[in-house]
Amino acid sequence: MTTPTPTDPAAQPVRLIIVDDDPLVRAGLTLMIGGADDIDIVGEGADGTEVAGLVDRLRPDVVLMDIRMPGMDGLTATESLRTRPDAPEIIVLTTFHADEQVLRAIRAGAAGFVLKDTPPARIVDAVRRVAAGDPVLSPAVTRQLMARAAGAGPRTGRDDRADRADRARTRVAALAEREREVAIAVARGRSNAEIAAALYLSVATVKTQVSRILARFGFNNRVQIALLVHDAGLLDDDGTEPAT
Repeated sequence: MTTPTPTDPAAQPVRLIIVDDDPLVRAGLTLMIGGADDIDIVGEGADGTEVAGLVDRLRPDVVLMDIRMPGMDGLTATESLRTRPDAPEIIVLTTFHADEQVLRAIRAGAAGFVLKDTPPARIVDAVRRVAAGDPVLSPAVTRQLMARAAGAGPRTGRDDRADRADRARTRVAALAEREREVAIAVARGRSNAEIAAALYLSVATVKTQVSRILARFGFNNRVQIALLVHDAGLLDDDGTEPAT
């Protein structure tokens, strides 16, 4: 899917659903995003329980979803949606950069997150990027989330982290050498073009390698690759390879 732009008359607008329990937030987002010619807000929801029906009826490309809602929260709705073979991309709305629930949403397959006080132009750009298949996490935020994943959060015990690390190392061991190099570059937050230049590959080859990694592990987005690499201990929190 190519990124639609207002200057491309042949492009189909991105179909977007906004889900937030606060009607003022929904109204504000609609006002901010509605001015973009290449994004069509096709529906709104006030609770996670409404999301499945909205998606079935309206077939959105992207869902912009609050993480904290009464009834069914955005995390549960995200986990449910991303099990579908034709799932829309999901951007979670939050007030925290590295909230534990954001991390869980990313692991479940959300394409990224935006803060509720994000400038309008950046929210519009996030919707466009996610519709085009790109995550909306900067390298700095990716590292922040990976650091949280590696840390001993209040609900994450040492045994849980060790089990996750063991599973990650087993998965990474199945990768070919070039796939491993691409996965590490993805974890550093590099774009396909940057990976291609660093590894002396074509962009098309990098795209193929990334697609193979995603398919091999049943992942939905590049951020999950980054988390796998970090869980396996292939990168330190600062994005460098650990000393051997």
